Amino acid sequence: MTKKLGNLVLDRWVEGDGDGTALTSAVDGEAVATLTSDGLDFAGILDHARRVGGSNLRKLTFHERGEMLKALAQYLMEHKQELYTLSTQTGATRSDSWVDIDGGISTLFVFSSKSRREMPNDHVYLDGPPEQISRNGTFLGQHICTPKLGAAIHINAFNFPCWGMLEKLAPALIAGVPAIVKPASSTAYLTELMVRRIQASGILPDGALQLICGGVSDLFDHLNCQDTIAFTGSKGTAEFLQAHPRVVSDSVAFTAETDSLNSSILGPDALPGTPEFDLFIKEVTREMTAKAGQKCTAIRRIIAPAPIAGEVVEALARSLGEIRIGNPASTDVDMGALASQGQRAEVRDRVKALASQADIVYGGHDEFDVVDADIGKGAFFMPTLLHCENPLSSAAVHSVEAFGPVSTVLPYTSLDEAIELSRLGEGSLAGSIVTNDDGVARELVLGTAAYHGRMVVINRHCAAESTGHGSPLPHLVHGGPGRAGGGEEMGGIRGVKHYMQRTAIQGSPQTLTAIGHRWVRGADQLDPGVHPFRKTFEQLAIGDTVVTDSREVTLDDIQHFADFTGDTFYAHTDEEAAAKNPFFEGRVAHGYLIVSFAAGLFVDPEFGPVLANYGVDDLRFAQPVNYGDSLRVRLSCKQKTLRAGTGYGEVRWDAEITNQDEEIVARYDVLTMVATNEQWASVQ
Repeated sequence: MTKKLGNLVLDRWVEGDGDGTALTSAVDGEAVATLTSDGLDFAGILDHARRVGGSNLRKLTFHERGEMLKALAQYLMEHKQELYTLSTQTGATRSDSWVDIDGGISTLFVFSSKSRREMPNDHVYLDGPPEQISRNGTFLGQHICTPKLGAAIHINAFNFPCWGMLEKLAPALIAGVPAIVKPASSTAYLTELMVRRIQASGILPDGALQLICGGVSDLFDHLNCQDTIAFTGSKGTAEFLQAHPRVVSDSVAFTAETDSLNSSILGPDALPGTPEFDLFIKEVTREMTAKAGQKCTAIRRIIAPAPIAGEVVEALARSLGEIRIGNPASTDVDMGALASQGQRAEVRDRVKALASQADIVYGGHDEFDVVDADIGKGAFFMPTLLHCENPLSSAAVHSVEAFGPVSTVLPYTSLDEAIELSRLGEGSLAGSIVTNDDGVARELVLGTAAYHGRMVVINRHCAAESTGHGSPLPHLVHGGPGRAGGGEEMGGIRGVKHYMQRTAIQGSPQTLTAIGHRWVRGADQLDPGVHPFRKTFEQLAIGDTVVTDSREVTLDDIQHFADFTGDTFYAHTDEEAAAKNPFFEGRVAHGYLIVSFAAGLFVDPEFGPVLANYGVDDLRFAQPVNYGDSLRVRLSCKQKTLRAGTGYGEVRWDAEITNQDEEIVARYDVLTMVATNEQWASVQ
């Protein structure tokens, strides 16, 4: 009996009403499952996400949400084999599934790590430093980011049923926003299996994740300004959804990743016989055949120098001729099937449209050999290469996307023409340049970057470690202008902030300190009672401050520091030469001498909870220190970040060095690791 996919709503699995739509295997056409969301209460689903899921997630700090993602990623890694087994039914080979399944899980790991390294162990994210907007600094501004109080609506494409869900889910959960996932129907059975494993893990709090297998009915009618939509699919569908009255009236945040006629440009220096020419042929072949070309970042337009365009065609035809097509479960297969028979029919139609303005130079046949499969039952499609002799006057090659193993060679006669051809795609997710000439790379990047969401330059020096043309990375933005949808996803913490509201807060330094849990200059300086270096992480309070005694800087100090360190720059060692410098009146102290003396003034030397100094941030020297000047330091506990389970927390100190006239000569942040109560008790 064919399995009926479940919908995870209100933290339980529910089948939709009726028999539903049949989903078939891309390999043999046999039924895999049915799906329907008929009868679901979509208003209730949204309410549950906001009221239960959002509330539960916002109780956690950014670090706790990061630990949650790490635990989930580890759990999924232990339960991924059944996902690989089912993935073959989508037409994916083992390597295709690795990108989808392991790639998706790895995205969870990356966002977990970045949230714990780059965000505070807190509930509010400070977006940049305070802005001084008053003369005396008693009234300041600060941008903060807080979680939106709605739901993230994730509408995903069929080509990456696991990664497509997880790359959207990770930043939303880190932000503290629950997700409602709607996968594309044709491969929803794989998404459903992964969500079942996520639900079985018990790691996510109630309401954090819901799944709709089928249509979304009246879901959009219940959206409000706190909700966020992230869509992947066709440009036409994105425009239809963006025009929904509720999306328009409530200004619902909408990011889209849509059609993309990505291009790869071969530099004029990359002639046959060079490593770059070989890399280009390998990269284009991989992009055409990975996932059977069903990648939103795949190379659709091959922009090559006109004098060697024929040799590019010949080399690609040879390379594509070595690709073995068939049952993706077979180890003898390089490329599997398209996701469905319907998808194959659509790609055929698109190839016909392209062939009206370009010549098919390889492939394009309905009859070809397949391995361990019946070509009549599966959605197999032969890699197809076209060549367009007049690409500047051929609109189809820049507007028709065949979402399969199809690409077109476009010759260019100058770099300006290559740039124009790239721009004719009207916006893409990814572009690549293969050249060993950095001057060419710069000209092409500056000429085309405005039309691309991401660009990769490949040459012999980076190819071995390059992630290639079409691999979106959680660290970098994924999206693109124009035809590609105009949105962005991932991009590290940038993606997290997409699900948060940026608010400009104005108030006194003390108020901003209380809101952001980060001490602001001008806020209260607390008397710690003892030297703050004697306090454990828990005992330290934001604003704990020590003001040191003063120390005079002598000429002997400056000379000794120069001799001892080898830093004999003239400004520190030659009175006459230093006096010629418009910034100085004579010999001045080294900047690092000033910082070293400051440490000597504020450090408490005895064994204590401060375990280590691991850095200095934002060091600026405000004005020179002359011999005879006296230095004093004000050191304040600025920010605390607990590293759960490690026995320590990170403490950021605001350091300000002044001279005898109370003029600021240097400012910076000192970063230390401070023991917790438990850790300190264990080592005393």
